[in-house]
Amino acid sequence: MSGAKTDSEFEQFAARAAPALFVLLWSTGFIGTKYVLSGAEPLTYLAIRMAFVAVLMAIIVAIWRPQWPDRAGFFHSTVAGWLVHAIYLGGTSVAISHSVPAGLSALIPGLQPILTSTLANRWLGERVTPLQWMGLLLGLSGTILVLHGRQISGEAGWGWLGTGIALVSITLGTLYQKRYCSKIDWRTGNLIQFIAAGVLCFAGALVFETREVHWTREFILALVWLVVALSIGSIGLLYWLIRHSAATRVASLFYLVPATTAFMAYMLFNERLDLVSIIGMAICGGAVLLVNRPEKTNGKTEISPGS
Repeated sequence: MSGAKTDSEFEQFAARAAPALFVLLWSTGFIGTKYVLSGAEPLTYLAIRMAFVAVLMAIIVAIWRPQWPDRAGFFHSTVAGWLVHAIYLGGTSVAISHSVPAGLSALIPGLQPILTSTLANRWLGERVTPLQWMGLLLGLSGTILVLHGRQISGEAGWGWLGTGIALVSITLGTLYQKRYCSKIDWRTGNLIQFIAAGVLCFAGALVFETREVHWTREFILALVWLVVALSIGSIGLLYWLIRHSAATRVASLFYLVPATTAFMAYMLFNERLDLVSIIGMAICGGAVLLVNRPEKTNGKTEISPGS
């Protein structure tokens, strides 16, 4: 009995810790990308990253031997991999490589909650309450405050187009994962996704890039972090949250990413972080709490794993 209680308490703790850990890990992706692009072009770096992640996932699959999806599941995993890994990461990497600041690269995909909620309301049939809509709009205003007055530099065209594509791709990808891939074993599903993403990135690198790589210490360390902490850690947490929470609640966590990224950039690169930005961070935090506020049903409070 005591063991069962301990397991239950651990599961509750993990459910509450997962969103915060996800935001922390996901935010480091923009910082890590800024470092890793010093050694390779965007699609070349992503092809290398996906290859290493696929090898790690193949080892996991070989050890635990989980069930493989059927033909339809294989197809859906491939599409999800293209959207979440190849196109989203490709868009943000291209943007940063074209001198779009890392903070602004985080801001535009950070607008995802509004787009996700609009689509989830229609595509997944999820109910978005007026209070949640209020929280989503509040988060949008907080996100804008976090990055107010920052230099909107960057080469015209490809950089800003990349951030826009990243926004649409991560939105469609999380919704697609929620609808079609929730019942697929995460180990085999992720292996398929990473292989599919790697093939697409490699094809893009063959067409558009020189594929030259400088294996510096900075490049290797950043690559290791992005492979292990981001592709294995944060993606695993994201898919766990998608399985256990409504799409709107999961998407609301992305409001915290620009704020967290801005704070990291302040600590690492001494970028400006003034009072208005700090107020924006507080507003983003309040917005996420509002969107994830437990619902009361028949007098009882329901708490989702992502809350």
